[in-house]
Amino acid sequence: MLTIQNLTFWYSKQNTIFENLELQLEAGHIYGLLGKNGAGKTTLLKLICGLSFPKSGIVDIDGHIPGKRGMEFLSAIFLVPEEISLPSLSPRTFAEINSDFYPAFDPAKFRECLQKFDVDREMNCSIMSRGQKNKTMIAFALACNTNYLFLDEPTNGLDIPSKAALRSMIASSFTEEKTIILSTHMVRELESLIDSVVILDNHSIILNNTLDEISQKLRFTRSPISVAPTELIYSAKSELGPVSVSKNSSGIPGNVDLEALFNACTSIPEIISSCINH
Repeated sequence: MLTIQNLTFWYSKQNTIFENLELQLEAGHIYGLLGKNGAGKTTLLKLICGLSFPKSGIVDIDGHIPGKRGMEFLSAIFLVPEEISLPSLSPRTFAEINSDFYPAFDPAKFRECLQKFDVDREMNCSIMSRGQKNKTMIAFALACNTNYLFLDEPTNGLDIPSKAALRSMIASSFTEEKTIILSTHMVRELESLIDSVVILDNHSIILNNTLDEISQKLRFTRSPISVAPTELIYSAKSELGPVSVSKNSSGIPGNVDLEALFNACTSIPEIISSCINH
C-alpha cells in the first residue's frame, strides 16, 4: 500500500506545490493521475519514488520510506519519466546491464514488448527518435514486473498503433498485486485502462475514487438529453458537444467521462466530492 500523510513540498517558499496532502493507494488498481499543467503530477511521482524529499509529512510504500532509496524498495518500483534519457547502447545491452536490479525481470517479455512496439533491439539508443526511446523504456519497465509502476505521460511521442500496443501490454501485464499510476493529460488515450482516478488541484488531492464509486453517484451525458434541474451538477460546452454531469439517482452504474469529470472537479470540487462520498 502507498500512503502519504500531511505532505508539504515546495521548490521555493513562494511556490508551494503541496500542502498537507493526503493520499492512499491500494494494490490491484490502475490509477489515472490527472491535473492541470503545473499541478504537481510529476513532482508527486518523484516524491513517491524518492527522487524528491518532503519538507514535512510522510511517504510510505509497504513500510519503505522512498527517500532512503533502499535496495528492496528500488527493486519494487519503476518510474518511466516524461523525458527519456538512454545511454549509447542497444536495448538488448541496456537490459543485460540493468535487469539484475529487478529480480522478476522477464527477458522474453522484453523482447515481446519491443517487437510489438516495432523497436529493433540491436539499434543504438543514441540514434533513436523520442518515440522509440519512450517505447524502449516502457518495454523494459513492463519486463521488470515490479509491483509499482509509474508512467509519466506515457503516450507522448507514440503513434496511433503504438498507443494501442501500449494499452494492450499494460492490460496484459497487470495483476492484483500491482499498483500502476498513469499520469496524463491525454485522458481519452488511456481511459480504457483506468479503474480509479486521482485528481490534483490547488495543492491537494480533490478526488480519489474508483470508477465504480463515481458511476454509481454521477451520470455523464454528451448529448442534448434533458436533465432535471434538481439533478444537474455541472454543464459545459466542449469540442464534442454539450456535456453535463448530474446526480445518478438510480444508483445504476454507467460510463464515466473522465474529461467531464476532471473539468467538473476542478470547477466545483466540494460539490463533486460530496456527491460521490456521501
